[in-house]
Order: sequence, then C-alpha cells, then structure tokens
Amino acid sequence: MEQVVVAGMAVFFLAMGLYGLAAPAALVRPFGMEAATADARTEVRAVYGGFGVAVAAALVLAVMREEARDGIVLAVGMALGGMAFGRLVARCVERPSGFYPSWFYFWVEAAGALALAACAR
Repeated sequence: MEQVVVAGMAVFFLAMGLYGLAAPAALVRPFGMEAATADARTEVRAVYGGFGVAVAAALVLAVMREEARDGIVLAVGMALGGMAFGRLVARCVERPSGFYPSWFYFWVEAAGALALAACAR
C-alpha cells in the first residue's frame, strides 16, 4: 500500500510539473496571478514545472530503490507540510478569497504530507 501512495504522489507531482511547463500562465491564473512576461512564465516553469517533475522523479526513485525510499518520502512529505503551513500563516495575515484555490490546495498538501509521513519508516 505504501508503494501505491508514493507512486500516486509521483503522478500528482508529474502532472503538476508538466502542466507548469506547458501552460504556466494557466497554472497561476486561479490564484489571481498573471504570468504576462517571459520572465514570469520562466519562473512558473522553473518553480512549478521543473520542481514538480524533479520531485516526481525522486518519488519514482523512492519506489524503485529501497535504500533511498525513506529519505525521499520524508523530504517530500515535509515540503508538502511546509507548503500547507505557509497557507495557514497566510490565513492569519490575510483572508484568502474562498475555498478554491487556497484552502483546496491546503488540504491537498496537508493530506499528501500526512500520507507520506505514514509511509516513512
């Protein structure tokens, strides 16, 4: 079951990464952001696209190589937890406009962090 969770998270990060590489402006639009310049789109491609693909590759490595598994799973889980924590801080500082996108992604990140934490040994 743990392998299925880790592989599922790999698919999630791969999908996000490929979407970020292919359509950076569309990816940030739900957050009220506009990637109107080449520099802005490059930033989105790097942070959402390249990072997402790299995390997916790391999670695939975790599935394939037992000795690398726990460190990768823990690191990715902590990164997701940090992202969810950042959304909680934002909630204290200012009010997101509604459930989507901020709270939706909070729950996705929190659930992913907890699922990966449960997979670490």
